Amino acid sequence: MLTLTPTAFDPKTETPERRLAVAEMMCAAFAAAYPADPPLIAGREAHGLIQETPGECSEHVVVWDGSRALAWGMLHYSLNENLHLVHARLIVHPDARRRGLGREVARTLQARTRALGRDLVTFMTAERAPAGEPFARTLGAQATLPMRRSQLVLEDVSAELLRAWTTRPGQEPYALHLWEELPEEYLERLADMVMVMNTAPRGDIEMDDWTVTPEMLRSWEQQIVEAGEKRLTAVIEDTRSGELVGFSDVFWSPERAPLVFQGGTAVRPSARGHGLGKWLKAAVLLRLPEFAPGAQFVRTSNAEENAAMLGINVALGFAPWDSQTEWKLHLT
Repeated sequence: MLTLTPTAFDPKTETPERRLAVAEMMCAAFAAAYPADPPLIAGREAHGLIQETPGECSEHVVVWDGSRALAWGMLHYSLNENLHLVHARLIVHPDARRRGLGREVARTLQARTRALGRDLVTFMTAERAPAGEPFARTLGAQATLPMRRSQLVLEDVSAELLRAWTTRPGQEPYALHLWEELPEEYLERLADMVMVMNTAPRGDIEMDDWTVTPEMLRSWEQQIVEAGEKRLTAVIEDTRSGELVGFSDVFWSPERAPLVFQGGTAVRPSARGHGLGKWLKAAVLLRLPEFAPGAQFVRTSNAEENAAMLGINVALGFAPWDSQTEWKLHLT
């Protein structure tokens, strides 16, 4: 049994070598869980450790064996809202598992959560990292939201279906925009639109709606650029009012060219029932050959109870790829 102890780790003040050591551990864990995927890029993962969004904070701990990182844990939380909860991540190097390091990191993260005056921890596990679920149960966590991760093979997508979904009635009040950079004049309206994601299923996690600001959108945009990724954002505008009533975005990196990752997709409740979600999805797929050359697959994640979005994805040809579960842990 290793007796190594988790220690506080501040990526912003640590040396580049220590940040890279943590990133290499993350890459090894990813490769073990997803051996067929393009590997993560350690330098980018290391840079991601220092990125923060305005109004949010992250705290890290690492178990070291000399200069080698064996385990890492992180708490991420808002400074302005949902002051009772944190979101956690925990990774142990594949070569150092079943030695109690995960339990030590979890105990350290729980103690830090209490010190922050918070009492609810949320985290995710994935089917392709099968140790996660039994570990969550040993902590006393409750499964709150089953998620389906699905994959679309782009060469199998029906061109006829995409044409049908992007053919709109004449004189309708809606206009589609596709952006790789967010226009300043739409930024405030887009922040308001993204908050419609608060209507997405969240299980029985006790949390308030979260706020998105234009400053956060710009911060995320910069983080995407620094990560070497590109983002394509589709929005639908109601031309009668200028209000944005739907959005969808995807992410792609040339170094991991086969994969496109679907981000959020949402339509305002007041504009549902007009095929806008289908229009958004189809418009993005039609732009992918230009936006993401070499892309072969699109991956997305949806709550199993989100029947409307799952229906759109299944109609496009998305098939189950693996499952995730969101958990909550009350600290009493």
